Amino acid sequence: MRRNAHAAAALLLLAALFGSGCQKTDGPPTPTAKAPPIVKTETGEMVLLPGGSFTMGSTKGQDDEAPPHTVTLDPFLIDRYEVTQALFKRCMKKDSDAHFKGANQPLENVSWPVAALVCNARSRLDGLEPCYDEDTGECNFAATGYRLPTEAEWEYAARAGTDKEYFFGNSPRRLAAHAWTKENSGKKPHPVGSKKPNPWGLFDIYGNVQEWCNDVYQAQYYKQSSAANPRGGEYKENSQVVVRGGAWNTTAATCRSAYRLGESPGQIDGCFARNDIGFRCVRRAPAQHTATARPKGE
Repeated sequence: MRRNAHAAAALLLLAALFGSGCQKTDGPPTPTAKAPPIVKTETGEMVLLPGGSFTMGSTKGQDDEAPPHTVTLDPFLIDRYEVTQALFKRCMKKDSDAHFKGANQPLENVSWPVAALVCNARSRLDGLEPCYDEDTGECNFAATGYRLPTEAEWEYAARAGTDKEYFFGNSPRRLAAHAWTKENSGKKPHPVGSKKPNPWGLFDIYGNVQEWCNDVYQAQYYKQSSAANPRGGEYKENSQVVVRGGAWNTTAATCRSAYRLGESPGQIDGCFARNDIGFRCVRRAPAQHTATARPKGE
């Protein structure tokens, strides 16, 4: 009996010393909190994200993703789904210029200024104060209505409390379960919500169509970014605007949570021939959830 006990102890010791070599190092993310609540509005479903701090950026990607830095955000509401062509028609009272037609298809071929107009029209439908000055494009962040997410809000939502390159790990091998990309899309976008969501319940945060953010793009912005609720670079003539998330015609690398890209915003009335860019909306959180979160360590 004693010999068997020693043998069992030896096996346990060996397992402790060498067992980690057989463990998967890229398994599902460990949930950091229960899934945030879903809020139904007059014009769709949104997820109420808690305020908090996270590490934005990466040292493993492009130069403009560095340096990684801690960002603290207030709570906010974000669309569960990318804006659809049906929602565009409801807001704007006309059909969109989308190339790949379908009521539940993601809106695309939409410039940044038109996206801002859609946000304002949606705000009016819901009886909320529009965020955008329709002459200048300036955003009033204190307004109650819909707007485009800041780049920091988008990445916070995409990461869903995780710190890997993707919300499911550092390898893209599980991307196909969550995203339509160049590898599996059949050269077209697909109806929103037809893949698995991220841990916070957001669909198509990777792939399908790239998503406009509110921020002016600057390659070196992270070197000077505010630590609390950053809102992007300073506007200059011919400034580009941030897009995030990858699309039906891009590779897995562009879907990484930290991947950044700057694109010309287009015009309100001009032809915008980009059938791989759309957006989702955000809103201020209800009053009872608007207390600013405390940074890590405080």
